[in-house]
Amino acid sequence: MSTATTTSPRPTFEQMNLSVGKRARLHRLMYEHGPANGTLMMLPIDQGLEHGPIDFFDNPDSLDTDWIYRLAVAGNFSGVALHIGLAEKYHKAYAGRVPLVLKVNGKTNFPSDEDAFSPMTSSVEDAVRLGADAVGYTLYVGSPAQDVDIAQCNEVRRECERYGMPLIIWSYPRGAAVKAKGGQDSLYAIDYAARVACEVGCDIVKLNEPKWDTASAAALPKPYNTLEYTDVEGLRRVVRSAGRTLVLVSGGSKMGDEATLHKAQIAMEAGCVGLIFGRNMWQRKWENALSMSAGMHRLMKGYGQEQ
Repeated sequence: MSTATTTSPRPTFEQMNLSVGKRARLHRLMYEHGPANGTLMMLPIDQGLEHGPIDFFDNPDSLDTDWIYRLAVAGNFSGVALHIGLAEKYHKAYAGRVPLVLKVNGKTNFPSDEDAFSPMTSSVEDAVRLGADAVGYTLYVGSPAQDVDIAQCNEVRRECERYGMPLIIWSYPRGAAVKAKGGQDSLYAIDYAARVACEVGCDIVKLNEPKWDTASAAALPKPYNTLEYTDVEGLRRVVRSAGRTLVLVSGGSKMGDEATLHKAQIAMEAGCVGLIFGRNMWQRKWENALSMSAGMHRLMKGYGQEQ
C-alpha cells in the first residue's frame, strides 16, 4: 500500500525563499514537464565525462545524445542534465521541449577518489545563454580538496543568485577520511552530505541512497554505529537533514526492473522530490526504457504536491 498520504510535505517555494527567477525555472521543471505535479523525474547524461564511453556499451544507441534526447521527449522526463559540449551540440533542437540542467563542473575517472575534485567546465552565464532551468555542481564532501571545492561552489552559488538560477548539488562523500568513518555509502556519510549541501546554499541536492554495511559499522561515529532503520527510514532521516532543500535520489548503476522501481518507491515514500536516474534508463533498449519511464510516472502520480 502506498504511504504517499503519510509522507511529510516537501518544502514549498515560499519556505525555500526562492527568488522570482529561481521560482519560475523550478516551476517549469516541476509543474510544466515530466509528472508535472511538483515532483521531478530527471535524466542525467553526464556519465560520459565522469566514467568514459564504457557506460554506453550496454546500449550502443545511447552513445548518440540525440537518442537520449528523444527518450527524454517520449518518456516525458522533467529535464536532462549534461555538460556544455553536449548542450551546445544537441540541445538547440529540443529547446523548450526538454528543460536543461547544465553541469558546470566535472572530472574524469582516471584520478583516484581519494583526491576527488571537479574543476569548472562551464559557467552559470553559459547556462543562462543556453536557456537552462537549473545548474548542476558536484561537491565532494570530505575530500582533501574540499576547501577549494567549497570555495568554488560558493562562487557558483553567488552567480546562481545573481541570475535567478536554481542550484542542484551532486553531494558525494569521498576520500580516505570518509572511508575511515564507515564509507561513502553509509548513512553517516550521506546524511552529512545532505546537510552540507543545504548549508552551502543549494536548492536541490542529489544524493545516493544510504546503505548498511555490517563490516564497516564499527567505524561509524556514534550514534550511527548503533542505529537500526529500514531503507525508507534511513532515507527519511537524510531528507530531514537536508532541511528546506529538495532531495533527488540517484539511480546509480543499472539494476533490474523490479529493483529500479523499488528504489524509486523508497525515495518517494521518504519524502524526496524525485529521481535522477540515468543509466537505469538509457542503458535499457528503447521499448524497455519507455516502459520503465511509464512505470515511474505511474508511481509518482501519488506523490504530487501543490505550492
